[in-house]
Parts: sequence; C-alpha cells; structure tokens
Amino acid sequence: MSMLSNIELLLRVPLFSSMTSEQADVVAKAVTKRRFKRGEVIVEQGLKSDTLFIVLSGRARVLTTDGRGREVILATLQMGDYVGEMSLIDHEPHSATVQADALTDCLVLGRAEFEHCLEGNTAMARAVMTGLVKRLRRADQKIESLALMDVYGRVAHVLLESAAHDVNGQMVIRDKISRQDVAKMVGASREMVSRVMKDLEERGYIVSQDNGSTHIQSVLGSLI
Repeated sequence: MSMLSNIELLLRVPLFSSMTSEQADVVAKAVTKRRFKRGEVIVEQGLKSDTLFIVLSGRARVLTTDGRGREVILATLQMGDYVGEMSLIDHEPHSATVQADALTDCLVLGRAEFEHCLEGNTAMARAVMTGLVKRLRRADQKIESLALMDVYGRVAHVLLESAAHDVNGQMVIRDKISRQDVAKMVGASREMVSRVMKDLEERGYIVSQDNGSTHIQSVLGSLI
C-alpha cells in the first residue's frame, strides 16, 4: 500500500477527517492494513490490546458472552466504525469480543500513534468522546428495550435499526438477517424469534424478498 493511499484511506474515516496534512502524514507512516476472514476475532473479551482497529470495508459484530456461554450481539460495525479505543484510554481488557461477520479490512493503529493523534487535536478528541457517548446511549437503549419491551417490540427495534432508506424512500434491510442473529440481539430463543418474524410477515409488517433483503413497513414502529 503506498503512502498516498494510506493518507486517502485515513481521511475517509470520520475519526481522522479533521487531521492536518502533517498529522495525517505521521499517522499514515504508522498505520497498517489487516484483513480478517469471516468468523475471525478482531479483539477478544477479557484480553488487553494496545491497538485501535478502524473498519474500512466489510462488517463485524460486537459480542458478549454470559456465564452460561450464551452469546448476545451488542452491535454491528461497518465502514468508518472503530473498536479498541476504550482499552487504549483506560488500559483495561476489552469488554466485548469483536468478530468479523464478513471479509473485513481494517486500518490498525498502535497506542503511541493514537495518543500522538490526540495531542493538540481537539477535533479528534471530541470525535472520540462523541463516539463513546453514542456507544453508551446505544447500550442504554438496549438495556431499556430488554427491560421494558416484549419480544415483538425488541424484534421490531432491531429490524428498524438494521434498515436504511433506498432510493425510493423504502426502508430496507439489504443483507439477509438470520433468526439466530436476531435472537442474540433481543435476548430470546431462536424459536420465539422465528414465530414473531413469521407473524410480522403474515401481518404485512415486513416483506422478505427473493434476493435476501427485507422490506420494512413504517407501521412496524407502532410495536415499539
């Protein structure tokens, strides 16, 4: 990878977009690129690392495991998202595992280079704080949904969060979403989620397409 392409990749990431050309040059000399295969662990819960990983392409899931070995999917990371900054800041082990859900390319930055980026760059420091606040708010929302919503509401919440508007304004989940993954997101059994999803389809709240995508009707929000 050339130095120029390193800088171009960095400036495409919102976290680094505020860097001056001099700062970008310093980081570009230190950053490396790493590819993770589907299922490969990027960071592991309970272990320490001195590395920031920024997703360039692909998709990764944030997982935690309870005492009985049950997995819960906390979030999905996509292009521009990053992981590892909490451990870089507080020197504590990772609170969750991040696993590639598809072939995923990441930029990799060490602790010293990360701290160097923050020095004198208030915009980047603010971006890191904003990212941490967003993550905390998402965690609060998940706790609230688990505590206050029934399974229908929790499934509806996950589907709406996973959807995006297409060119026609239709809410669509482009990638096929498995019942097992939804179950891990909402804290319910796969069988229960399958029954809920089937009922939502029969009632016209969601429409599965032959290409694996799912169209979401706006009335789904009434279940939350």
